[in-house]
Amino acid sequence: MGKTVGIRFRPQGKVYDFDVGHFVLSPESHVIVETEQGLAFGTVVTPPRHYGESDARAPSKKVYRLANDGDVKQHRKNLELEKTSHAYCLQCIEKLGLEMNLISVEALFDRTKLTFYYTANGRVDFRELVKVLVKAYKVRIEMRQIGVRNRAKMCGAIGRCGRELCCSSFINDFHPVSIKMAKEQGLSLNPSKISGLCGRLACCLGFEYATYCDLKGRFPDVGKVVKTKRGRGKVIRHNIVKESLTIQLEGSGETDIDLDEIIR
Repeated sequence: MGKTVGIRFRPQGKVYDFDVGHFVLSPESHVIVETEQGLAFGTVVTPPRHYGESDARAPSKKVYRLANDGDVKQHRKNLELEKTSHAYCLQCIEKLGLEMNLISVEALFDRTKLTFYYTANGRVDFRELVKVLVKAYKVRIEMRQIGVRNRAKMCGAIGRCGRELCCSSFINDFHPVSIKMAKEQGLSLNPSKISGLCGRLACCLGFEYATYCDLKGRFPDVGKVVKTKRGRGKVIRHNIVKESLTIQLEGSGETDIDLDEIIR
């Protein structure tokens, strides 16, 4: 039986599970872990939890060591390098006339590589830009194009609900969102009302979709004639949350009734 913790490398980055090993860790602890890119500075964001040897979600890598004062200073220097290289890259993009939008820069812990994240409408020939950056920083340079959802996650903002964007606060992986989710919940199909700040369908459309589908299975279909305590009528629309529906009674007008008033 081992223990695992969730570690995040960037403020809005994905949470990765690592084996605690013999270390005693708690949220906000700084650690050094070994990744595919090399050693990385991370912060513990979830408390230790047990896992079994047969657990399919058991982490494959362990915490390398606790971060010391030197590691913290190195991390701060890396953040400063990311800030200055971001400003310099913006100048180079403008000078070269490239049609791309630089989002952020990420430096490896050992400062051997800089990754520049950007968005663009199409493919960008950034070969000249890479040459300029390599000459300036003498490290490996990687240009990585990302989507608008990842851009919103990295930048962060306040949504129309008045809260921090879900993608930059707790969503680790993006799941498909379709217009069908809005239809099932009876929401307005106005793009401006069901789209997030990224311009895509809002991620929160999927939060209650499964619940609506489950509750909707208890309702008769729209257009079906049903028998109620007030007489027969045709179903006009549903109100899933109130567990009621609107029916057109025979020889009368529309009326709202509770779901339990239907005679099965």
